[in-house]
Amino acid sequence: MGINLTNFLSSKSKDTKMMDFQDLDHLDGLSISVVSADLYKDKRDDLSMFYFREGANHASIYTQSKIISENIKWNINQKPQKIFSLIVNTRNANAFTGKQGYESLKKLANLTSKQLNQKQETDEENPRKISPKNIMFGCTGTIGETYPYEKISSNISNLVNKIRYTQNKFIWMKAALAIMTTDTKPKLSMEECYIGNEKVKIYGISKGSGMIYPNMATTLVYIFTDASLSNYILGKLLKKNITNTFNAISCDGDTSTNDMATIFATNVIKNPHVKSIKDNKIKNFDKALNKVLLNLAKRVVLDGEGASKFITVNIGKCKNEIEAKKIAFSVANSPLVKTAIAGGDPNWGRIIMAVGKAGPKINLKKLSIKFGDLTIVKEGKLFQSYDENLTSNYMKGENIQICIDIYTGKKNFTAYTMDLTKKYIEINADYRS
Repeated sequence: MGINLTNFLSSKSKDTKMMDFQDLDHLDGLSISVVSADLYKDKRDDLSMFYFREGANHASIYTQSKIISENIKWNINQKPQKIFSLIVNTRNANAFTGKQGYESLKKLANLTSKQLNQKQETDEENPRKISPKNIMFGCTGTIGETYPYEKISSNISNLVNKIRYTQNKFIWMKAALAIMTTDTKPKLSMEECYIGNEKVKIYGISKGSGMIYPNMATTLVYIFTDASLSNYILGKLLKKNITNTFNAISCDGDTSTNDMATIFATNVIKNPHVKSIKDNKIKNFDKALNKVLLNLAKRVVLDGEGASKFITVNIGKCKNEIEAKKIAFSVANSPLVKTAIAGGDPNWGRIIMAVGKAGPKINLKKLSIKFGDLTIVKEGKLFQSYDENLTSNYMKGENIQICIDIYTGKKNFTAYTMDLTKKYIEINADYRS
């Protein structure tokens, strides 16, 4: 089946161009296959397999929702040293499906491991033994609908047969498209860096457009590297770099039951051994991983359901980062703030409201608010040279920056969000139709 571009090409964004996406190519130790399991009414790619022929070290962060999907339960329960395959389906979240959803994954893991063992026997000089616990799942889509086991299980052999040991931009784009739901654009990012004298790659894909508010990572995020890094180091790096990337975004204030961010290391590049994330050898990788995650996180916000504007909320001079984050998201999640920005209205009173309700103390005598470079509030008062017309013109732009200094300390936090438009309501009113 050819690449499915229906959602991609239907985007009304002026910035949707193929050249916006980086040229992800081959990454040693990883194979990707994508098929249509007819999970949607219209025929499109909806089922993906990421196969690690020698196994991959891994680390994950999952949703903090008290109701979690069956695939998250499966992934948490297995605790394998290595993952040999990640299978991702769209259209169905496998959440609130109970025993049927979990048992379906158990059967799929058994079926997949058997077929991959046959693949190992055929292709490898020293075949590895793959067990069901070495299979990981990602699910996204509608909550509460029966998990489509038959459709997915009947396509496992198709996925295995399509495995090829090299990738290119085409297959990465195909995989990124296949995990989309209400997204209008695929989300891909890459960086290259050195660990010691060894050059390594970091590739990432993500999906997310609605139900986006972080309480770990918010959405599906898959990061792949050919570096040799332990599960322990991967876990520390992922947790550290989620904080100011996927834990710094919000589209609508809702956290999903299915959120997962996972990093896989194929261990093909024999870089120097890393014992700690404080080790100088890992600093460049740490920075590059943050760039990949932030790039993907911003793409999620840019593609937020019905979004017409990208909003950056910078909170500075706060007592601590926790308080700065509370204020940032109080502004970023306010429907009144988001609708005002959608309408191009410089209603700074709504910003004042959102800052005040957040909870942390504010130094009102010094409070400062800017829209871009335009000063709105200075020293706790409306700036004497405030120009409503100039500010209105700024609010017509597609990229809006709100900068707020609290003056209770030296810490800061930046959140990224989108405006709230009529299109958001249309998309979610028609979600299941």
